[in-house]
Amino acid sequence: MANITNLITKDGYEWKFSTVGGVTRVNIETGKDIAHLDELDQKLWTVLSCPVKGLEFDEKTLALLDADKDGKIRVHEVVAASQWLRNVLLDMDYLLEGNDNIEFGAICNNTEEGMKVLEAARMILGKLGLNKEAISLADVNEYMAIYEEKCKAEYTADESEPYTPPYGDGSDAAETAVAAVRAKVADWFMRCKLVQFDADAKPVLDVQVEGIAAISAGNLSEEVDKISSYPLARPTKEALLPLTDGINPAWQAAIAELKAAITELNDKNEMSEQEWNDIVAKIDAYTAWKTAGEAAMNETIAAQVAEHAAAIEPVERLLRYCRDYFRLLHNYVVFKDFYRRDDTKLAVFQAGKLYIDQRCCDLCVKVSDMGKSTATAGKSGMYLIYCHCVSKGGAQMDIVAALTDGEIGGLHEGKNAIFYDRQGQDWDATITKIVDNPISVRQAFWSPYRKFGNWVSDKITKSAQEKEGKQFENMTSKADTASTNLTAKPEEGAAAEKKPAAPFDIAKFAGIFAAIGLAFGAIGAALGMLGSFVVAKWYNVILLVAAVIILISGPSMLLAWLKLRKRNLGPVLNANGWAINSDVKVNTTFGKTLTSMAKYPKVVAKDPFADKKMAWWKQCLIWIAVLAVAFLLVFRLTQHRWVWQPKPVEEPAAEAVVDSIVADSLPADTVAVEAVAEETPAAE
Repeated sequence: MANITNLITKDGYEWKFSTVGGVTRVNIETGKDIAHLDELDQKLWTVLSCPVKGLEFDEKTLALLDADKDGKIRVHEVVAASQWLRNVLLDMDYLLEGNDNIEFGAICNNTEEGMKVLEAARMILGKLGLNKEAISLADVNEYMAIYEEKCKAEYTADESEPYTPPYGDGSDAAETAVAAVRAKVADWFMRCKLVQFDADAKPVLDVQVEGIAAISAGNLSEEVDKISSYPLARPTKEALLPLTDGINPAWQAAIAELKAAITELNDKNEMSEQEWNDIVAKIDAYTAWKTAGEAAMNETIAAQVAEHAAAIEPVERLLRYCRDYFRLLHNYVVFKDFYRRDDTKLAVFQAGKLYIDQRCCDLCVKVSDMGKSTATAGKSGMYLIYCHCVSKGGAQMDIVAALTDGEIGGLHEGKNAIFYDRQGQDWDATITKIVDNPISVRQAFWSPYRKFGNWVSDKITKSAQEKEGKQFENMTSKADTASTNLTAKPEEGAAAEKKPAAPFDIAKFAGIFAAIGLAFGAIGAALGMLGSFVVAKWYNVILLVAAVIILISGPSMLLAWLKLRKRNLGPVLNANGWAINSDVKVNTTFGKTLTSMAKYPKVVAKDPFADKKMAWWKQCLIWIAVLAVAFLLVFRLTQHRWVWQPKPVEEPAAEAVVDSIVADSLPADTVAVEAVAEETPAAE
């Protein structure tokens, strides 16, 4: 960044400006700059508002900045934080260090805001038993954790609704044991009811011998999952579930834990459905009581913690602002973190890196609204790749990555890639949409040829598919006709064969042939003129090739150059809830730093599976033959001259003109007789 000018506001503060990303922006580099943010014209801010969520920034700090709790950080809230800090800190340059701790000597003791911070800080340290003249964010977090545990220990349930757990201290173990077998026991009792309904259905409801035979050849200890899918026990009309013998081996341990945890079953070997339903009812009541109690406890404790947190908020606010506020300004007033290209200090909207097609895209932004983003992000002029990402834990999110260098290669919807977030966690990414825009002028040069090649390939494929379909249709049609003729009566087949053919229209075909002849004549004349131009001067071939290239690639390159000059990240951020007040340009030079390509060293080892190349002497013969043909062609076109000269047109002699005029004036018979006389040799 290079300073270009200074600007004195109406209040007298002198701001320094720089060019960042091709746009003039104000510098925020000193504590004085931060202290005078209220004097900076809002029209000069890069951002007017940004969302609280979805950024690579501490959400609790953003929540403290969001004074009206509307989910947006606006200019006046950023300015309010600056004014508050001005009344708390003795030296605003302390914010430049980004520390999450502060000494009491750096806090104002003669302002109301500063005194509140000091009082809360000394109270926290006293509760922690620490005797020091400095406080850190870790001290605040430790104090709040201790206070929350204290609230939980002091919490007592409402005595007006007494409740005794069904199994005393072992109620939690009983709850776990019932949950482990609940679905399987219910399934067994239903099988017994079906046996009671129809005894003939018992073999179908019981374990299938074929299923056991299918796995018996292997190690059955490794087939626990398969065995566990078999019924819990043999279904019977009595519907008494055995608790000791006759239990599916895969469920014996779970049933034993159930028998031990439920006191009613300790001395029993069987259990009826009614007994099971009574146990389930007790456990459900206990679960409901515990859930309601935990919910009430959590609600009460949360209210107590929130009330206490409000009392110590000035300390936490100061420590979080000291750590995060200066960084926020670099992503709000200016976009310094975005343009500095430092992997340790990326912009708050950069979500991570996308690895795809032998390249890494550093400019990746989370997408909060796919519909809005895809509708407006195309105005950015960038080649955008939308991906749906899924983590190993099942979390999902959508991102958009900007491809700012290289070729589009094999990118297409449905292509898989890997996305790494800012914490280094990898996500499976799949392309869901591509917004096609120029990547570079070089890529735009080849774009028409690539599109034409794709078009030709699609046409050939489509034509081949159509011909294949028609051929198959003809074959099936002929087969159907043959089978119909075999079954039809002889007179019907003869009548069909005698159907008269359509008459041949010679006038129609004559017109077609005439049109084709005119077309070939025009093409031949054009080729003749082109050949005359080419052989006129030796450099005309170069001019012709250049003209063709400019005609084909010129418009695409011009359009790419115009779009690349206007390439702007603003529409992408606007679609994500930002209010961008200035251009966020991504020119070609800067764009090359946002997309890195794979680079391979020169390999000198021989590839055993490389395609065999033609021998050098065969290549020489081919080039000689090509040059010979070209020489003969040029020699023919120039009519045995090295420099093309137009053949002079011979004017008819005066006698020939007179004879022509006389011939035109005589009768046709006379002219014919004279012509015959001239052709007849004179008698010797």
